[in-house]
Amino acid sequence: MTLVLLAGACLLVVTLGYVSLCRASPYGICRKCSGFGFAMKTDRKGRMKRGKDCRRCKGHGKRIRVGRHLYNLWLHVYRDGSDTPAKTPPAKG
Repeated sequence: MTLVLLAGACLLVVTLGYVSLCRASPYGICRKCSGFGFAMKTDRKGRMKRGKDCRRCKGHGKRIRVGRHLYNLWLHVYRDGSDTPAKTPPAKG
């Protein structure tokens, strides 16, 4: 039983840590371009030069974290669902 409690506590600590990371820093470094915002190319002489902008991050070098993206989706659904007034049937007359 203590092993189950320990695993649950570890899972809770990891989850709360990721939630706090998403709250403090919602954007992470793009994994495709390593935060440069563009791909590195070499010319014929072997010198490095700037390539095209990264398609994933659109040249910014930052991407929104998965947890923050899910939170934003939940927030939009919550706001859209609670802002609509209740539909009442039209008055007959």
